[in-house]
Formats: sequence, structure tokens, C-alpha cells
Amino acid sequence: MVDTSNWFDVLSETRQRKLLASQRDGLWIKVQGQKLLNFASNDYLGLSTNSQVCAAAKAAIDTHGLGSGASRLVSGDDPLLHEFEREFAAWKGFEACLILGSGMLANMGLLQALADRHTHIFSDKLNHASLVDGARLSGAKVHRYAHLDLNILEAQLQKNIAAKRIIVSDGVFSMDGDAADVQALIDLAENYDTIVVIDDAHGTGTVGFDGKGLVGQAGLAGHARLLEVGTLGKALGSYGAYILGSTSMIEGLKQRMRTLIYSTALPVCVLAGAKEALNIIKQGDSIKKLHKNIEFFLENTQGLHLLPSQTAIHPILLGSDKQALDAAQNLREAGFFVPAIRPPTVPQGQSRLRITLSAAHHKQDIGGLIKALHAL
Repeated sequence: MVDTSNWFDVLSETRQRKLLASQRDGLWIKVQGQKLLNFASNDYLGLSTNSQVCAAAKAAIDTHGLGSGASRLVSGDDPLLHEFEREFAAWKGFEACLILGSGMLANMGLLQALADRHTHIFSDKLNHASLVDGARLSGAKVHRYAHLDLNILEAQLQKNIAAKRIIVSDGVFSMDGDAADVQALIDLAENYDTIVVIDDAHGTGTVGFDGKGLVGQAGLAGHARLLEVGTLGKALGSYGAYILGSTSMIEGLKQRMRTLIYSTALPVCVLAGAKEALNIIKQGDSIKKLHKNIEFFLENTQGLHLLPSQTAIHPILLGSDKQALDAAQNLREAGFFVPAIRPPTVPQGQSRLRITLSAAHHKQDIGGLIKALHAL
């Protein structure tokens, strides 16, 4: 019998990850028998439990069944996939869209399809793990620049000349709540003949008056040098991911993306829910409510150690693992679920609470959280 007891390093108690069997119920989450107000979800518009969205998904199950049964290239390519891709691309202002199973699959497959060992990738140091792993697996030469530091990025572009170069950045950064300057990245791409990949998973449905995200807010939708990636599992309340770009780029990805070719297609019920969620987002009311909640939160959290953010993500930097864990436990005792975020998810010494706001939160919910935060 093989002894696997020493295969993994033993982690300290404050660093061990635990899978909490938590059950969501709208704004509430039940964790280890305790019912808490949830301020940790990426369901920014509350659409994952919206009655219209859920009804659309249920109706699709009645018609199409549950799973898709195969990859898109075999028999899982339901017409609704194409319908949603056309509608989503038109809403976002791009020529074409490609739907995949998840954000991890999208980013890892995209960078492997675009790059090879002769390619240079320039990546923000705080990019999501899916972008980091995609860059590594692509075999490209990877240059990481200090978070949002365009001077360092430009110096790297000047120094590393290659026929194929890609600038890769999150749009809204998931652990800090700050955002990339998409226009500045495009300007660098124009000056140094590169393309840009922006992962706007946390900006789609939340940023801009219409929820079209950072790229739309900057007026850069459909730019020839730009590919946008994002997910359907955050503001759209469903599951899956998208890639937006030119028609020729999307057609090329269909031929080369291993994570598309060798993955089972999304179930039709998931797409039906996302399609209904998109219809609700287009109406604009939920986005207005989210923006009002963000404004109320910022107005009443002066003096707390909040990282600068105008988005739905509001981290409170605490430092040590223990400080973050203690603060999270104090909030649980007050009735709020705000888990501690610790290394390696964030850099060493930057453990934090990560508060996420939703359009579904009521003013009194946010007010109660603010009171508990000040009490810390």
C-alpha cells in the first residue's frame, strides 16, 4: 500500500482551507447551522435566485432535460448557445462571442490557443489564477508587471520585442476591487503592436450605467486589438463563461481551444437562465440599485481600512491571518458572513475581509454590517 501521508506540506491551523457546507437562501446563507446575512457572494444583482431567471431555467429542463450530453463539437451544441452568443455579443458591442463552461476553462484555453513558446505575455501581478495558469501552460515567455503600473509595463514592452505579444489584465480585480485602465492598455497595444486580453468577470453587470463593464464604459467595445473574457456566474447569476472578439478571432479559437473542444457543453437550462438574466440587466433597474448600495456603503465607512474601490468589491486590509480570521468570526457572531481571505489568494501579510455588495441587499442590511464593522 502506498503511503501518501507526506505528499503535502502540513499547513498551520490559520492557513488550512476548509470546505464549509453552506446553503444559500436569497440574501441569507446557512453555515454550520448558523443563518447569516451573506456579504461574500459574487451574485452582484441577486439574479441567481430571481424568480424569472429560475423559471426560465426550469422550463428549459422540462423541454431539454438536464445535461447537454456531449461537447459542442459532437452533439452538445444546442441552438440556444448560438442564439445567446449573438445576443450577448450585440449587447456588449463585439462582432462575435464564444460560450464555454467556466472562467477557468475560458482563460486557460484562450491563452494556450493564442500563445506559444515564441510569444511574450505581459501580465499584471494580481491577475486571477486562471490567467496566471493560462499564461504558464501556454509555454509563452511571461513578464509580470507591478499591479496597475503602466510605466513598468511599457518598459517591458520596449525591452521584449516579438512577433506575437499579449497584454493580459483583469478588468475589476476580484480581491482588491480596483480596476485596470483599459484605454491606457489599448494605447500601449497600439504603440507596441500587441493585443490585449481583459477579464471583466467582476465588471460585467456592475460597472457603467448600463452594466456593460469596463470595456463598454471606456467606449472600446469591438476594438480590433481587444479580447474580453468574463463569466455568467456572477452578475448574471448563472454559470459559464464568454469570450468576445472579432469574428475571425472567435472562429480561430473554435479550431484551437482545447478547453472548448474537449469539454462537455453547458446545459441548456443554465443558458436559458443567463438569457433571462441578460434581459433583466438590460432594463437597468437592478444596476441602479447596486450603484445606490455602493454609494451608501462608501458614504458610511469613512475611517475603516478599506482599499480604494468604486466597485461592488470592498476589501478591508488587516494584515495577519489571525487578525482576518478573528474579524470574520466577530462578524459571524454579529450575524454577517464575510470570510477571511488569506495567502496564497492574496499576497503575504495582506490578509483581509472581502465584502461584496449586491442589488438584493437592503439599506438596513448594509447599515447593520457597517455598524458591526465600526464595532471591530
